[in-house]
Amino acid sequence: MKRILLVLGLTFSMIAPLVARPVPTSLFPLRQSQGAAPVKTTSAKPVSDIASRVLSNGLEVIVFEDHSVPIVTIELAVRNGSFTEPPELNGLSHLYEHMFFKANRAIANAEQYLQRIGQLGIAYNGETREEVVEYYFTTTSPNVRAAMNFMRDATRYPLFDEGEFERERQVVIGEIDRNESEPGYYLNKEMTERLFYKYPSRKNALGNRQTVSGATTAMMRLIQGRYYVPNNSALVVTGDVQAEDIYKMAQEFYGDWPRREKDPFAEFPMVEHPPLSKSEGNVIKQPVANVFLEIGWQGPSVGKDDAGTYAADTFSFIMAQPDSRFQRNLVDTGLVNGVGIGYYTQRNTGPITILAQTSPDKAQAALKAIYNEIAHFNDKDYYTDEQLESAKALLEADDLYSREKFDEYAKTLGFWWSSTGIDYFRGYLGNLRRTSRTDISRYVTTYIQGKPHVSLALISEQSQQQAKLTPENLIGQ
Repeated sequence: MKRILLVLGLTFSMIAPLVARPVPTSLFPLRQSQGAAPVKTTSAKPVSDIASRVLSNGLEVIVFEDHSVPIVTIELAVRNGSFTEPPELNGLSHLYEHMFFKANRAIANAEQYLQRIGQLGIAYNGETREEVVEYYFTTTSPNVRAAMNFMRDATRYPLFDEGEFERERQVVIGEIDRNESEPGYYLNKEMTERLFYKYPSRKNALGNRQTVSGATTAMMRLIQGRYYVPNNSALVVTGDVQAEDIYKMAQEFYGDWPRREKDPFAEFPMVEHPPLSKSEGNVIKQPVANVFLEIGWQGPSVGKDDAGTYAADTFSFIMAQPDSRFQRNLVDTGLVNGVGIGYYTQRNTGPITILAQTSPDKAQAALKAIYNEIAHFNDKDYYTDEQLESAKALLEADDLYSREKFDEYAKTLGFWWSSTGIDYFRGYLGNLRRTSRTDISRYVTTYIQGKPHVSLALISEQSQQQAKLTPENLIGQ
C-alpha cells in the first residue's frame, strides 16, 4: 500500500508539500477504531469499473466514472521520480514538477497562465514520488475540455523560461532547507542511505541540494525528452465524465504527441538494489523529546513477488488493529506510546518498516519486546482467522472510502499505474481476498525473520545518556 506516515508526537514531514512524503498519514490507520468486525463493501463500485484504453502512440487513458457530483479531475502521471535518478540527476524530477505550471507555447507568462486557470475555477497541483510524478486539474464538468487543453499545453510545450526557472530552483532549495531543519528528516535519510546503500539517490524524491543548485534548463529538456513522452505517461480522469467521451478527447489533444522511439526504461533501466549483507544499527542525535525506534528491511518488488505485496499489506493491517497481539504486547503494556509496521508498494524494492515511540527509560526494554514480537510473527496463534479476514475487509473499505474524493483517487490511480500497472490494481482486491496464512508466513520468512535489517534510534543527547542505546542492541544482539 502507499506508505503510512508515522506521526507520533513528532511530524516526519521529511519531504516538502509538493513532493510525496516517504511515509504519508498517521501511524494508526484511519478507521482503526472500527475494530475487528468485518466491513461490508458490496454496495460500492468494483475496481473493474476502472476503464482504460491505450492510444496508438502509447499513452494510456484511465477513466473512473462517478456522476454523483459534477466534478472532474484530470491527471497526467509520468513514470519519473527518484527511481530514474542517478546522483547527477537527483532532484531534477522534483524541479521539473515545479516548472510544469509555468509558461508554455500557448501562454507565455506564468502569472497569466494561473490567472486564466483561476477564472475557470480550475484547481491544480503536482507531486513527485519515488516512482511517479503526477499533475492534476480539478474542475467542474463543463470545463473538462478547457482543463484538458491546459494539461496538453503544459505537458507538450513548456518554455522553461530562465527567470522562472531560477525562481523555482530557489523554491526547491528552500524545501530542502526546511526538511533539513526537521529532526525526522535525519532518521529518514539515514534509513534510506543504509537500506538502499548502493543507490540511495533512487529513493530520495526531494533531491540533492548540489544537483538542484547546478541544474539548467537544458537538463529540463533532457528530462522532458527522456520521460515526458506518451509511451511513458498516463492520462487519468475521474468523476463526472463518460469514458468514451474522454477517449475521443484524449485522441484529439494527445493523439499526435510523438511516441519515444525507444522505451526510456529499456534505454535507462532501473537499478537493482543489492541485498543487505548484515544488520546495522545507529544512534541519531537530534533535539527530540521522546525516543523514536525504526527498524527497516528490504521488502518485495511488484512484478517479482506480487503475492508478497498482498501479504505485506494484509499483515500490516492485522498488526495495526488495537486488539492485535502486536499492539497489546507493546502499547497496552506501556512499553511504547505507539507502534506500527508498514510496507510501501514499489516496483523497485519496497521497504518494510517498524516505527515506535517510547521514552528513554523504556527504550532498551521496548527494543527487546519488539524483537520478541518479530520472533513470534510466524506462530500459528499470533493472529486469529477473524483478524485475518477483518484486515482484508478493512483494506477493501479503505480503497472504497478513498474513491469519495475524485482528486485524491486520481492520484491513487496514477501511483498504482506507474509502480504496478493498472492491471495489478484492478486485481488488487480479489488477490487480497485470496491472501492466506501460508502467503503471510512466506512473506514474514522471506523478508523479515532472521533477515539483515537496519535499526535506528532518533534521540537527544540528554536522553541517550539515560537510554545508553548501542548499535548492537539496536539490531537485537
